[in-house]
Amino acid sequence: MRHPIILAICIAGVTVVAGCGDKSGDSTVSRAFQDVNVIDETDLNDVMLTVADPNEAVNHFARTAKEQPDRIDIQRGLAQSLVRAKRYPEAAATWAKIVKMEATTADDSVDYADALIRSGDWAKAEKTLDSVPPTHETYNRYRLEAIVADSKQEWEKADSFYEIAIGLTTKPGSVMNNWGYSKLTRGEYKAAERLFGDAIRQDPTLFTAKNNLILARGAQREYTLPPIEMDQTERAQLLHTLALSAIKKGDVETGKGLLQDAISTHPQHFETAVRSLRALENAG
Repeated sequence: MRHPIILAICIAGVTVVAGCGDKSGDSTVSRAFQDVNVIDETDLNDVMLTVADPNEAVNHFARTAKEQPDRIDIQRGLAQSLVRAKRYPEAAATWAKIVKMEATTADDSVDYADALIRSGDWAKAEKTLDSVPPTHETYNRYRLEAIVADSKQEWEKADSFYEIAIGLTTKPGSVMNNWGYSKLTRGEYKAAERLFGDAIRQDPTLFTAKNNLILARGAQREYTLPPIEMDQTERAQLLHTLALSAIKKGDVETGKGLLQDAISTHPQHFETAVRSLRALENAG
C-alpha cells in the first residue's frame, strides 16, 4: 500500500523546487515524477507476475516491451507471463530473444530450456542446458536436466540429477513427484510408491502425487487407500483411480466395488465414476 505521508512530502519537495525561479525547475519536477512512476511501474509488474490473469499480464508486458524493447526485465516479465498462460511456443521465442541480450544471465538460459521442454523441443532444450556453465548449480537447472535425461531413458543420469535437485530446494515435493513418476514408467513400483509418499509428506496439498501413489499401488494389486491426508472429494477421486487400476489389471469385480465406494464417498454426484460403473455393468 502506498504511504500518503511519504508521497505528500515528495510532492511538497517538488513544489518548493518549482517555486525557486530556477530555469531547471521544470526538468526537476519531471524527473521527480518519473521516479514516482518507476516505483509504481515496478509494483505493477510484480502484481502482473503473481496475481493478475496470465493473458492480461501478457498484454501488459507486450505493450511495455513494444515501447521499451531494450529492457530485459520487461522481456522476462513477458516470457514468464506467456509460460503462466500456457503459451509455450511464444514463451520460448521470447526467451530466445532474451538470451541474446547484453544483460542476459545463466538463469535466463535455464528458463529458456524450460520453455523449450514445455513446447516439445527437447533437442534444443538439451543443447541450451549444455550451454549453461557447470558452475551454475541451481534447483531449476538440475530439475530440467533430470527431465531431459528421463526423456532419453538415461535412468542413472536422471536419478543423479533428481537427487541433486532435491538437495537444492526447501520445497522438494514436486520434484519428488516427478522422480516417482519416472520410477513408475520404468516399472519400479515400490521405489515410485516411496517417492510419492515422500512428496506428499513434503506437500500434503499435492494431489497429483496422491493420484500417482494410487497408480503405483494399483500396479502392485494393492487395492486399499494408504493413510495419507485427503478430504472427502479427494478420497472419492482416489478410489476411482484405484478402481480403474484394478480393472486394467483384470480384477473387474474389485474395480466395480471400488467404483461403488467412490460414488458413495463423493459429497456430490460423481458422474465420471457413475459412467465407468455403468459401462462395466453393460459390458457384463
